[in-house]
Amino acid sequence: MVDRSLTSNLGRYVYGGAAILLGLIGFVWKDFATTWQRVAPTIPHHTALACTAAFFEVAGGAVILLRRSARTGAAILTILYSIFALLWVPMIFEGAGVYGNWGNFFEEFSMVVAGLVLYAAFSPVDSAWARKQALISRLFGICAISFALVHIVYFSGLPAWIPKWIPPGQKFWAVTTTVCFLLAAAAILSGILAPLAARLLAAEIVGFELLVWAPKLFTAPHDHFSWAGNGICMVIAGSAWVVADSIGATSKRSLKDTPVYSTAGTAV
Repeated sequence: MVDRSLTSNLGRYVYGGAAILLGLIGFVWKDFATTWQRVAPTIPHHTALACTAAFFEVAGGAVILLRRSARTGAAILTILYSIFALLWVPMIFEGAGVYGNWGNFFEEFSMVVAGLVLYAAFSPVDSAWARKQALISRLFGICAISFALVHIVYFSGLPAWIPKWIPPGQKFWAVTTTVCFLLAAAAILSGILAPLAARLLAAEIVGFELLVWAPKLFTAPHDHFSWAGNGICMVIAGSAWVVADSIGATSKRSLKDTPVYSTAGTAV
């Protein structure tokens, strides 16, 4: 993944740029990303903590864009997003039977997975981290299962999020996107058509950003929730893109390393 071109390694730039955007949104609002970064406003020094988190998002995102420092940027964002993911754990136990808390945890965890993938990708080739890159990438399949479960559990309200003007209808796309999440998860976890599935999963999440979240900036430009939702969705899209790049690179290396045999049974 380290030696690949800008075009094929675009996920890192999307992931880093989205982290910068999310950090800038935090600075403007002087707050965490509302629903997703679960930090209660009653926490002492709430504003200072929010601005500190925003600083590390911007710094981590900026550093990850530079190849020489990408590993450091990946470490910064991985640690930061891990904290936000862990903040959902108490909520999971307190709200037993409520899948929304699990859903929010796995949304944050998807960002952690991407950070770990990039950290492994920019680690020395003979290191334990580099050898685990493919395995770490597969963890994103679990996140895709969670995305589907959120759609299933809260299906009654899902169609309302889908623009009415997209044919053939809101319920059709509610069902289709759910099925696509499940198919992508199965492919990524099993390894069957994983590169294609990972690319299509990234495209699906980018579609959510373009068709669902981006329009909210025009209908509710002064709403923190709209801006935070866009920032989070873009980071998740970047995360899926990073994983797709990683799985694709791993698949190409595997094909390259597979010996080709002639009809005489000797490797050629």
